[in-house]
Amino acid sequence: MRYLTFALTKGRLADKTMELLKKTGIDCREMEDKKTRKLIFVNEELKLKFFMAKGQDVPTYVEYGAADIGVTGKDIILEEGRKVHEVLDLGFGRCCMCVCGPGEAAELLEHRELIRVATKYPNIAKDYFYNKNHQTVEIIKLNGSIELAPIVGLSEVIVDIVETGATLKENGLEVLREVCPLSARMIVNPVSMRMENERIRKLILGLRTFL
Repeated sequence: MRYLTFALTKGRLADKTMELLKKTGIDCREMEDKKTRKLIFVNEELKLKFFMAKGQDVPTYVEYGAADIGVTGKDIILEEGRKVHEVLDLGFGRCCMCVCGPGEAAELLEHRELIRVATKYPNIAKDYFYNKNHQTVEIIKLNGSIELAPIVGLSEVIVDIVETGATLKENGLEVLREVCPLSARMIVNPVSMRMENERIRKLILGLRTFL
């Protein structure tokens, strides 16, 4: 039997994923050693391998078959647009992708004016404005604090992840439109889905009972 390999998003998502897998009888003792410098963790008994990656890289590992299964945020799956099967909403890490800005910017969306949009997620922003709001916009890719952009006049609005909305409020911004709900998702390589259909389906069914 070949190994099934999991690519997990480093940090909280990996911890939550392992908690969930443990409920189905899947664990990996090697991962419990916080001091380890290992990059790949193995459960010999169940023929499983696990490795940690940056969230943005997980769909790449899965698309190219370096991992059979991955867990990452829906925002990354949408932004990366990789050829993977999204098979399960794991339900944790819930938040929302939103268009945000000062209250008066709502009119610019209503009237579909030409505006500048700052975001870490240019593909998601482009899809929303071009295909859903039918509005021509200039998209500015940023990597740091997106909330700064409308405050200093770089953009009229931003597209960003909103959890509580506290940072927006503190900076005089608000949610103007909801783009899509987000949470941690399980993705599978299409070839693995065919070759290991039985094992992967069994895993998905096992996880579903705890969601």
